[in-house]
Amino acid sequence: MTAPPEKLRIDKWLWQARFFKTRSVAAAQVSAGHVRVNATKIHKPAQNVAPGDVLTFPQGRTVRVIRVEAIGQRRGPAPEAQALYTDLDPPQPRKKTDMPENPSYEGKGRPTGRDRRRLDLSRSGNLE
Repeated sequence: MTAPPEKLRIDKWLWQARFFKTRSVAAAQVSAGHVRVNATKIHKPAQNVAPGDVLTFPQGRTVRVIRVEAIGQRRGPAPEAQALYTDLDPPQPRKKTDMPENPSYEGKGRPTGRDRRRLDLSRSGNLE
């Protein structure tokens, strides 16, 4: 077997580590200047990363700060991808703000029309 390369293109590494769904999306983020390597903003997807580099980039509504631990051989399963990096700023737990405040709803799936009308009335202040 051959030894793994010591450096890898940043777009390919971000894709292998499963931060982006496709390599072209990762390349677009790098080209747009949204990715920093060791606090230096980069604009070229061909920029090489090596173990020990610190990457900062937005993912969804959060900013991820990670340290490259290894260079992968392939885009494997999630546990294999998680071994490629260390999260320096672990994501905060999400708040459940999308759940309705109606106690009769109880999260039983989609509310019925009657439940929805009651919820709308309770939110407007006009209770039945």
